[in-house]
Amino acid sequence: MTKRLTEVAKKAGVSEATVSRVLNGRDGVSEATRTAVLTALDVLGYERPTKLRGERARLVGLVLPELQNPIFPALAEVVTGTLAQRGYTPALCARTIGGVSEMDYVEMLLDHQVSGVIFAGGSYALADAKHDHYRRLTDRGLPVVLVNAGVDELGFPRVSTDDAVAVEQAYGHLRSLGHERIGMVLGPEGHVPSRRKLDAMIQAAGWDEGDAECVERSSFSMEGARVAATKLVERGVTGIICASDVLALGTIRAARRLGRSVPTDVSVVGYDDSAFMTCTDPPLTTVRQPIETMGQAAVDLLVTQIEGAGVLQDELLFEPELVVRGSTAPAPGR
Repeated sequence: MTKRLTEVAKKAGVSEATVSRVLNGRDGVSEATRTAVLTALDVLGYERPTKLRGERARLVGLVLPELQNPIFPALAEVVTGTLAQRGYTPALCARTIGGVSEMDYVEMLLDHQVSGVIFAGGSYALADAKHDHYRRLTDRGLPVVLVNAGVDELGFPRVSTDDAVAVEQAYGHLRSLGHERIGMVLGPEGHVPSRRKLDAMIQAAGWDEGDAECVERSSFSMEGARVAATKLVERGVTGIICASDVLALGTIRAARRLGRSVPTDVSVVGYDDSAFMTCTDPPLTTVRQPIETMGQAAVDLLVTQIEGAGVLQDELLFEPELVVRGSTAPAPGR
């Protein structure tokens, strides 16, 4: 008990006596101090006293699929910083292979009486995945915001990059360079943002069923992209639009293993503009997601729900920006 008092007091920046008064429900403690103590208790993983468990902490979960892709740490930096400015303590939950699942994290966050949850890149974006844990949040009336497109029936507010505009920008760029044989490396079949990108490509390029050979699916890994892109390059594709920067780097690797030069023989466009894409060889042409604006908007939407000001059911779409670097060039022979 003494150890717990000491740790909570240090985390909250108050005395052990103050922590004791809060835990025992005594008077003489400001609401701000009381909130700080309860939040520290939650963050450290200690159970609240029974009489305090019905109250939600000023704790907000941020659930990410991974931290290896630089786009997710970038989003985490924006969201956690914005939450702190709004008086909330972020709880970062990053899934790992063979580790804690998204469903497990939801249970943990519910046990800690969080005020709300922001998800990015979760199973909500996969049409064929299980979504029962999201419905648990709905049943509890817990505020939730999703970052980037998800299945429609969940009904949560969404903050998304406009995938149609992203593809239009990438396709227009490659066409302006004279590329006529343009392909795509996308995520899995049920991945909603990839579906949107494919729909946009069909519209922009006027594709029909015969152009299906210009599309390959991959897990969001460099090795998966290498396998997928190899097939496209062998079919004579000279310009490849990828659903993430990680897929684009795998595509560049595929071209080189086939003895092709990027961008002389094959031009590659990524998606995200995550960290270090200026440092790759060649520097990656990519479509930049406005992560800072989107992260701030996600927090604003969540806090609005927490404060009881209503729920915006519409999806907020943010326009991306094409960033031209060294991985694209005129088509061979131009």
